[in-house]
Amino acid sequence: MGFAAPSRPPRSASSSWLCARPPLSAGLSPSHLSATPASSPFSRKSAALRCSGHSTEPSSSPPPPPARSYGRRWYNPLAPEDRPSPEIVRSWIEADRPLASQAKFTMVSYNILGDKNASKHRDLYTNIPPLYMKWERRKRVICEELIGWNPDIICLQEVDKYFELSKILEKAGYIGSYKRRTGDAVDGCAIFWKANEFSLLEEESIKFKELGLRDNVAQLSVFQACKAESKKLLVGNIHVLYNPSRGDVKLGQIRHLSSRAHILSEKWGSIPVLLAGDFNTTPQSAIYKFLSMSKLDIMSYDRRELSGQRSCHPAQVFGEKQDLSNSLFLIDRFLTCGWTDEEIKTAGGNAKGEVVAHPLNIKSSYATTRGSARTRGSNGEPLATSYHSKFFGTVDYIWYSKGVVPTRVLDTPSVGVLRRTGGLPCKKVGSDHLALVSEFAFTQDSDVDEEDTLVATSNM
Repeated sequence: MGFAAPSRPPRSASSSWLCARPPLSAGLSPSHLSATPASSPFSRKSAALRCSGHSTEPSSSPPPPPARSYGRRWYNPLAPEDRPSPEIVRSWIEADRPLASQAKFTMVSYNILGDKNASKHRDLYTNIPPLYMKWERRKRVICEELIGWNPDIICLQEVDKYFELSKILEKAGYIGSYKRRTGDAVDGCAIFWKANEFSLLEEESIKFKELGLRDNVAQLSVFQACKAESKKLLVGNIHVLYNPSRGDVKLGQIRHLSSRAHILSEKWGSIPVLLAGDFNTTPQSAIYKFLSMSKLDIMSYDRRELSGQRSCHPAQVFGEKQDLSNSLFLIDRFLTCGWTDEEIKTAGGNAKGEVVAHPLNIKSSYATTRGSARTRGSNGEPLATSYHSKFFGTVDYIWYSKGVVPTRVLDTPSVGVLRRTGGLPCKKVGSDHLALVSEFAFTQDSDVDEEDTLVATSNM
């Protein structure tokens, strides 16, 4: 990525208080579910008011009359539901490269904000009109978004109402597969695909708990194009651990997913790999460098800063005055955090290895498709794919390997438009994330020999 690595922190051999393969399955597994084809001018005086770009100075108009003595319920003219919602318009950005082939497909990655998580973390959405937070409304908006884009493959994260979504998407011709997180969490990852465009050859799920890497899960699915049987691809779907301070766990999860994806790709004849999901890491981070460069010297970085999330509070991003708690948070960032042997092993699988690596050579579909400076950062990634009261930045990606190339992507809204929403969800977006939508074309070297397919099938 071209950024200079920070000074090497000391390696710790003591406790971390100093810094404060499953079997492969053929066909459809039990967890695999098939489907039949088929107006006030005011805004609330809050932190989000500043983020939306409006003035916080008091109005020069006369103050409202005092409340009457008989106790009538007072109507708050500053309620967020009265704030005009800006129009969210997203346009396709064409890639400035010759068309690889006529065999194309569209893929979506979308963290849809689990209903339980939305209720559990209400402090993130105090600036959002309550109507926009209701699951029934969000479900309708999310499905309208998905069906409107007409993708061939959909990767969803933070899904805790799978059957409700499945019933709707079934009617649009999709088949789905779901993997719930382990532990007490009720959400998980889901992949949907068009039954008349792709057939499932093999699927595998990853329970990171079995590897000592928390309760997150991931999915891997091998697909064959129905109209061009020589075209096959492997799709991975993941929701990486959120905790900004546990970069070691994030690296471990991504490393294992990449390793399993590589093994499955080789099994089916070195087929193209696409990894989609909420990676909970920003484009300027060391973990992003790990993904794009295939290796990382972890001893050059503070474990708590590997993901870059700690620099994405809206007040920091928008350059606004920060409160005391956030200032203390910033001071904490200057404290050096060493690595224990256990953390090194978690990240790289080996307590002696200080360079973590993965076997894939992958690129980001958005970073390699030129966009506008209004919506893209210095490395080509969207400026933001998620926005709530405590975060504004990019954590969602669609990565691809040799064998496919992006032909166009659905651009994200500008920072100005997002700020005027005061946060997500909003009228036309059903989650606190934005969906990523990429169209890909197969390249000539993506054809898989019939002999390779027969070998892979015989080994199942």
